[in-house]
Amino acid sequence: MEAIGPSGPERVGPYRVLGVLGEGGMGRVLLAAAPDGRLVAVKQVHARLADDDDFRARFRREVAASQ
Repeated sequence: MEAIGPSGPERVGPYRVLGVLGEGGMGRVLLAAAPDGRLVAVKQVHARLADDDDFRARFRREVAASQ
């Protein structure tokens, strides 16, 4: 795990960011703590992908598969 660094978020929604687990072409995966103390992975995608319909469809499938 790497430190989040000064430019990284301290929080994402209700999750407190602890560090960076990895980075790739889609963005980065953050290790975070939920309000109840559980550790969770939060995917932070690159802003340029937000309006890409193909990416959004792939991401929806990824989320569905992880549930």
